[in-house]
Amino acid sequence: MISNPDVKKLLKILIAAAWIDGRIQPEERQYLQQIAKEKDIATDPEIKPWLYELVPVKPEECYKWVKEYLGNSPSTEDCQNLIQEIGGLIYSDGEVAIEEAKLLAKLQQLSDESESHKSRSTMILKHIQKLYRRWVKVQN
Repeated sequence: MISNPDVKKLLKILIAAAWIDGRIQPEERQYLQQIAKEKDIATDPEIKPWLYELVPVKPEECYKWVKEYLGNSPSTEDCQNLIQEIGGLIYSDGEVAIEEAKLLAKLQQLSDESESHKSRSTMILKHIQKLYRRWVKVQN
């Protein structure tokens, strides 16, 4: 289960993703408010100004919050989960703006990079294990 601070961070990202094309569509607004109510953070003082569109969110903030949420070396799973969450919001209005598509593409790129890094790490680890086994054989 996602902890409350993480739920707030995720909702902030979703709000920012809704703003990324310059305005929040009515379907996106409804989607965001439903999630906030389900997670019991609709009245949270930190979330409220963004949720009720009292403060707009700039695209730069969206990307900053995504980076903070995922950290420096996100797992493929974390990236895919965030893509799924943002995708649910983006597709709620039946149209995908160019800015929204760019955000999803950037997240997919992070996911691919993470998977590539994981593959390289696994390959290096296997190589080290192989060298160690050879060394153990030589010692015996």
